[in-house]
Amino acid sequence: MTANSKTTLKALYGLKFNPFSQDVPDDALLMTPRVDEFGWRLEHGIASEGGFALITGPVGGGKSTSMRLLFARLERQRDVSVAYLQRPQSSLADFYREMGELFGVPLKPSNRWAGFRSLRDKWIAHIEGSLARPVLMIDEAQEMHHQVLAELRLLTQTRFDSRCILGVVLAGDERLPARLASPELLPLASRIRSRLALDVATPADLRACLVHRMTSAGNTKLMTDKLLEVLCEHAIGNHRTLVVMADELLAHAARRELDELDVKLYFDVFNPPATPTPAKQSGRRAASRRQR
Repeated sequence: MTANSKTTLKALYGLKFNPFSQDVPDDALLMTPRVDEFGWRLEHGIASEGGFALITGPVGGGKSTSMRLLFARLERQRDVSVAYLQRPQSSLADFYREMGELFGVPLKPSNRWAGFRSLRDKWIAHIEGSLARPVLMIDEAQEMHHQVLAELRLLTQTRFDSRCILGVVLAGDERLPARLASPELLPLASRIRSRLALDVATPADLRACLVHRMTSAGNTKLMTDKLLEVLCEHAIGNHRTLVVMADELLAHAARRELDELDVKLYFDVFNPPATPTPAKQSGRRAASRRQR
């Protein structure tokens, strides 16, 4: 959003930021009880003993939002080193390059054994100094190559699989569980200690999300109650669909300098009256002449 747009939203609606933008502050994201409980399990399980955790759900169902909240939560914990992989679709060589950058280890992908050993030495030193495991978070994990996932599993295990030196949180859509069920990845699937399966959101869930965002931005009454109800009914249980529709409405309202966002605006934007085609207009004129 441009500085001019922020000024407009502040002047018209008293908003500190666009509550329906993708790039809202972390505290504008709603921490649901289920995500909060999962975060507790990460703190007291994955971050202290290592291992794999899994978040799955439909496209637009809140996985990336949950990862943002969990990343911020882990960052606040003392001695926990948390990083996130930005390119899950990488080849094995590029995977090692990014891991070296994330954990401050100079690696040469051409010498994979040296990279494997250097990363493990780095994590073991961290554990011995803090007793907490480093944590790696990977969104869109359904895009990862089988070879990279298998390598990641081997990287984390020591002492004949009795000690885990890295915590890993994988998040992906419905394709990820199917991939983990393949014979090549069953050894990894069997090591998943904590799971969070997100589902289609209820209208009450969606309403709570919108209200929290608007409150955090500074205007709880930005939308009328009726518009909140209509939006949550038409978002088909999908958080991404909900905020995209809300963002579209806010843009139209700001352009027209409306005092609030209401149901009339919703129907103006998403169900505009049909414009008669020339053929229909000619037919109407002919019918009018016959009546006369």
